[in-house]
Amino acid sequence: MAVVDAGAEVPTKKLSRNEELKIAIPTLAGNIAATLADASLACFSADDEQFLKFHGIYQQDDRDKRKAGKQFIWMIRGRIPGGVLSSPQYLVYDRLATEFGNQTLRITSRQSFQFHGVVKQGLGPLMKQLNEAMMDTVAACGDVNRNVMSPPAPARNAIHRQVLEDAKAVSLALMPKTRAYHSIWVEGVQLNLEAPENKDFVDPLYGRQYLPRKFKTAFAVQPLNDVDVLTNCLGFIAIEEGGKLVGYNLSVGGGLGRSHGNEETYPRIADVIGFLTPEQLIEVSRGVLMIHRDFGDRTNRKHARLKYVLEEKGAAWFRTELETRLGYKLGDAKPYTFAKQGDHFGWETAADGSAFLGLYVETGRVKDNGTTKLKSALKLIAQKFAPEFRLTPSQNLILANIRPEDRAAITQVLADHGIPVENQASAIRRASMACPSMPTCGLGLAESERYLPTLMSGIEGLLTETGLSNEEIIIRMTGCPNGCARPYMAEIGFVGKGPGRYQLYLGGNEACTRLNRLFKDVVKEPEILPELRTLLTRFSKERVGGERFGDWAARVVWAETPAPAAPAPAAAN
Repeated sequence: MAVVDAGAEVPTKKLSRNEELKIAIPTLAGNIAATLADASLACFSADDEQFLKFHGIYQQDDRDKRKAGKQFIWMIRGRIPGGVLSSPQYLVYDRLATEFGNQTLRITSRQSFQFHGVVKQGLGPLMKQLNEAMMDTVAACGDVNRNVMSPPAPARNAIHRQVLEDAKAVSLALMPKTRAYHSIWVEGVQLNLEAPENKDFVDPLYGRQYLPRKFKTAFAVQPLNDVDVLTNCLGFIAIEEGGKLVGYNLSVGGGLGRSHGNEETYPRIADVIGFLTPEQLIEVSRGVLMIHRDFGDRTNRKHARLKYVLEEKGAAWFRTELETRLGYKLGDAKPYTFAKQGDHFGWETAADGSAFLGLYVETGRVKDNGTTKLKSALKLIAQKFAPEFRLTPSQNLILANIRPEDRAAITQVLADHGIPVENQASAIRRASMACPSMPTCGLGLAESERYLPTLMSGIEGLLTETGLSNEEIIIRMTGCPNGCARPYMAEIGFVGKGPGRYQLYLGGNEACTRLNRLFKDVVKEPEILPELRTLLTRFSKERVGGERFGDWAARVVWAETPAPAAPAPAAAN
């Protein structure tokens, strides 16, 4: 049965500027193509900057160089459902990063690649060549469904294979349909915005205004929560019975972004509201997205995520609304358990007998740096051995579908480029993650990617000092409160508040099913290690058995810290 529209709430307050832009130019074309062709223009207009996001592109500038004036550069994010690429596809990304970017590729926390440092004259050629290689950046950003995540490890059984295929199907089903993307980046033609088919365009799923804000989707296979599924707007938790995939538990309303000083914004864990069969997957996906489309706040972008609809209307209301649109009832959610998150490192064997290799990529940055030449090594491996490339939600990399007899040769290639296969990094460093932040992200308030490796060295020293040398603690850092590296799920989370200043959060768990809590609102860089020394010293003495740091913090530190205030209700539209 097809999903039907239902009664949407019509806002009585003034729409946000972004909503007005989408209404005025529903093709999302703006004047992008014309600006791209005009060499006299250094950047795109403020309006087109918003349209560019729907095409997977962010206009940025190098903030380290602002004293000499803004030097505009662009970040481009790929749409790679499940984070899986062939070697030929990877080699296209590698080549384009070399020819048009800053010689690096950035693995994102949503299993994609980002190009950084692209200048305006390289933007068109990069996008055209990426699309000619049958890859794209459609809806990698913007008020639409973003890159769909799936467990990154190679198939252990038929269930893992089916989940990846389902993730690809949902990605395709939730893509916007405007032809502006192909017109601009493939044909190089500026759409005539006054033509009736463009002026009156209405996307068949998203409508004329698209979504109120971004929408994130992920699939998980228990007991490994390697995608942090409950942080997504829409989540599917695979349910296995008798060795077969019988369906998915449906989770809705997760999201981590917030704003400093605004108590009406907050991170939220998704509600698990029911069970669906594989045959219902696409209808349910579209139904959940349409509820966000129709009930999300279009007057305040800080209050526009689906999580606020769930928080304010409730899970019971949401399930009823979804079932009304579907025309049938969901089943009751089935029991499920997540034991941990995290990636595979080193050599392992897949169910089909092929080998795969998990590689730690510090802060997700694929690059050549001194004696460590990861980018060059991966290019050579792709050319010679043609593995499958799998990007992980923790910003690491898996090389899969490798012939067992090629293991030694691949290990040697990596060794020749300064990359170990065994003992790649300490347990705590492998469990760390950072967003890019400075100097390119316009939202960054503090350092993240550039600072975390140095901080981790200091923390490793503290672990040795406190007798915790081999301890794994999930540590995540972001340069602002938007939470791209999911710091609010970490056992220790750092959130940038200003230059050299961070909020310190404690108490997430190993399975990434529990939000942490704010411990200190401002910790300056010189104060971080002394603060952690006190906490780790206590943890080493007060832990019970093999208790993890996050569980100790939730048990002990939370009891000593004032409970956080309940989310403030938003003003009615």
